[in-house]
Amino acid sequence: MAMSLGRMTVNKTGSWRNLRPVIDKEKCNKCGICWKFCPDVSIEIDSEDYPVVILDFCKGCGICAVECPKDAIGMVKEA
Repeated sequence: MAMSLGRMTVNKTGSWRNLRPVIDKEKCNKCGICWKFCPDVSIEIDSEDYPVVILDFCKGCGICAVECPKDAIGMVKEA
């Protein structure tokens, strides 16, 4: 159930997802474009500057994968 109409960091919308983003750190150049374009604010940057998808909030829209200039994000079907 949606708890707020504001930021999606309040609502755990990850259960809506059919596809899950998987980040290949060997391809990632840490540019942060995926973080910038994520409409649900479900990507954080870790202590080594790599993006980390917070799956509780990711709806699997795939915008991060489309915008990644290094093709470092693949979308895989949820099990």
